[in-house]
Amino acid sequence: VQLVESGGGLVQPGGSLRLSCVASGFTFNERGMSWVRRAPGKRLEWVSSINRSGDSATYANSVRGRFTMSRDNTKNTLYLQMNSLGPADTAVYYCAVTASNYPQRGQGTQVTVSS
Repeated sequence: VQLVESGGGLVQPGGSLRLSCVASGFTFNERGMSWVRRAPGKRLEWVSSINRSGDSATYANSVRGRFTMSRDNTKNTLYLQMNSLGPADTAVYYCAVTASNYPQRGQGTQVTVSS
């Protein structure tokens, strides 16, 4: 399993970012996928999950209504559109194969929300 995230960066409060994750080494459309994040000094936090077909996604209360998760199974790619970002969203974001404790995840991409 290889997962490579991109799209992170520094953004002002209220801004938007779109994260991408390219998957390889497994049959992408046969696995549910998730985004998780780790803020400085905090534990890994689940953000969102999406089913294999991409027609159903669930979100943590902290991001519902601001984040949208999607996938393109023709490109083996996962996305996370993040809007109305705030300082509390600052974290390293990881895409992961949906599983307990998310052991199969990428190297992460840093998102920093600051003015």
